[in-house]
Amino acid sequence: MSTLEKMKILTDSAQYDLCDYVNHNKSSQVNLPGIYEATGHNGCKIPLFKTLLTNKCKNDCKYCINQSKRNFTRLELAPEELAKAFLNYYNRGIVNGLFLSSGVDRDEDITMEKTIETIRILRKVYGYDDYIHLKIVPGASKDSIKRAMALANRVSINIEAATPSGLAELSSTKDYNKDILKRLHWIDSLHGKSTTYPNSTHTTQLIVGANDESDREILHRMEKIYNKTKLKRTYFSAFSPIQETDFENKEACSTNRTAKLYNADSLLNDYHFKLNELVFNENNQLSLTQDPKILAAENMNIFPVEINSAPFVELIRVPGIGIKSARKIISIRKKIPFKNKNELKKLGVVVDRAEKYIKIDGAYQSLLENFQ
Repeated sequence: MSTLEKMKILTDSAQYDLCDYVNHNKSSQVNLPGIYEATGHNGCKIPLFKTLLTNKCKNDCKYCINQSKRNFTRLELAPEELAKAFLNYYNRGIVNGLFLSSGVDRDEDITMEKTIETIRILRKVYGYDDYIHLKIVPGASKDSIKRAMALANRVSINIEAATPSGLAELSSTKDYNKDILKRLHWIDSLHGKSTTYPNSTHTTQLIVGANDESDREILHRMEKIYNKTKLKRTYFSAFSPIQETDFENKEACSTNRTAKLYNADSLLNDYHFKLNELVFNENNQLSLTQDPKILAAENMNIFPVEINSAPFVELIRVPGIGIKSARKIISIRKKIPFKNKNELKKLGVVVDRAEKYIKIDGAYQSLLENFQ
């Protein structure tokens, strides 16, 4: 089988790992396997080559296309083979970086050794110094994690579930606390200590809807992790049934649910909300129709807040005011107070959302009955 044929199979198997890409559609500019668009910090689209090193896997994850019991073509790329294939894309200007993941073939550290060797070849042999995101496999040794972080710009480990019992619903071959959470904290303890990439970041991913965990349980886990680690962000993968897996007849998860989880997760991670500020229904789920920030605001007793004096922590709890606009408000009001809502609009504030939650220079910005 040719390298290109292997890549087609392995890159298709890698589509379930999320890594800042906009969608699962291959680039419209080229007809080659493995090209996915990531979103940079400024919103620009960045093409990445995203693939598995191997789809051989000893784990029995019931939702996974690569689960051990599934009968399909199993293969792998040798580190040198993968490095050359990626560089062919990179040198032709087709991609700007690599996202490398892998199934676990027989042994975690043998698998890690091969992925690390791939990026070692890229860095040390070919002098590649651009972006690499490397997926850490559950159960990897601390030494392999350390060496991976010395070579990659970003690493991640999928926690997959929010609780030990939730992971047990998905797999019988992984220990939640030992294989996943312990490794996540090892990654965090090494964060910033790499001499090659001292600013390397790390992320994680959960499968949503494949088990019975509620949104509250998911966000409770993420709040605990954010409070104890420097985790960059969390990806929520909406469960979708795959034929010939244990969960092939299970109902797919709505992407609307994951969208609301992203909204709520941002409130915890970026805005530093507390879990008890968020609103859940009687089944501990987020609303699928309303913005979590607006629902949270309706239950707070701090509104309306005065734009010219409210502290940062209150400003960012106003629907329609983001972190950047809150900082701009504080910077500007030190020199001159705000007089009307049009001044806020120029800073990027979504005034239609914010007006009922604020006062400017003592004046309400919407009718009082709208606030009730």
